[in-house]
Amino acid sequence: MKKNTRSILLLLAIGIAVGIFSGLFGVGGGTVMVPGLLLYGLTQRQASATSLAAMPLASLGGIISYAFGGHVNWAMGALVIIGTITGAWVGSKLLQKLSEKFLRWAFVVFLVGIVISQFFESPSRISHVTVTWLTGTGMVLLGIISGFLSALLGVSGGGVLVPCMSVVFGASDLVSRGTSLLAVMPGAISGTISNLKANLVDLKAAGIIGVVAMLITPAGARLAAFLTPTINLWVFNFFLLLVLVKSVLSALKVSHTGR
Repeated sequence: MKKNTRSILLLLAIGIAVGIFSGLFGVGGGTVMVPGLLLYGLTQRQASATSLAAMPLASLGGIISYAFGGHVNWAMGALVIIGTITGAWVGSKLLQKLSEKFLRWAFVVFLVGIVISQFFESPSRISHVTVTWLTGTGMVLLGIISGFLSALLGVSGGGVLVPCMSVVFGASDLVSRGTSLLAVMPGAISGTISNLKANLVDLKAAGIIGVVAMLITPAGARLAAFLTPTINLWVFNFFLLLVLVKSVLSALKVSHTGR
C-alpha cells in the first residue's frame, strides 16, 4: 500500500512539474516526464510511449491560455501539424525496434542539441511571422522533425519547435510557445495510437500526469507572460542542463549493464 501511495504521489508531482514547464516553455513536458517515469519504474521505451500519451492533455490547458492571450499563430501551427503527424508515425515504428541503450543516448543527444540551439535564440515579444511557399515548406519540414523526435524519444518536440519558430520564422517568445503547444498535440495522438497497439503505454500513469498537467499548465503560461523573454530563456537553459546531467548518468548506467 505504501509503495502504491508513493507511486501515485510521484505521478502527481510529475504532472505538476509538467504543467508548469509546459505552460512556461511551450513544450509537452517530455524532458520532465521521461526521467520521472524511469524513476516510477518504466523502461526507456515504456517511458517514452507513456510520456507521449500524456502530452495531448498536458498541452490542452496551455493552448487555451496562450490562445486567449492572442499568442497562437494558427497558420504556422497548421503547417507544422501536417509534418508532425507524419514524423510521429515513423518515430513510433522505430521505437518498437531500437534498443534501450540507444534510446537513452538518443535522448541525451537530443538534449545537447536543444541546449546548443538556445545560444542562437534572440528572445523578443514582437512577432514577425510571414507564411510564404518557402517558409510554409520549412514549417512542414520542421513538423516532421518534431514529430519524429516526439514519438521516438517521448518528448514533445517543443524543444525544437520553440527556438526554430523564433530564430528561423520570427515568432515572439510567447507566440512560439503557444503555437508549439498547438503543433505537438496531433503528432502526440498519432504516435500514441501506434504505441497503444504495441502495448507500450502505461495508461494509468499517462492519465494521472495528463490531467494534473492540464490543470496546472495555465499557471505556467501566465508566468511566461510575466517574466521577460531573456529570463524565460535562461531559466529554460538551466532546467535543460539539469535534465541533461541526469540523463547522461542514466545512460551510462544502462551502458554498463549492457542492455
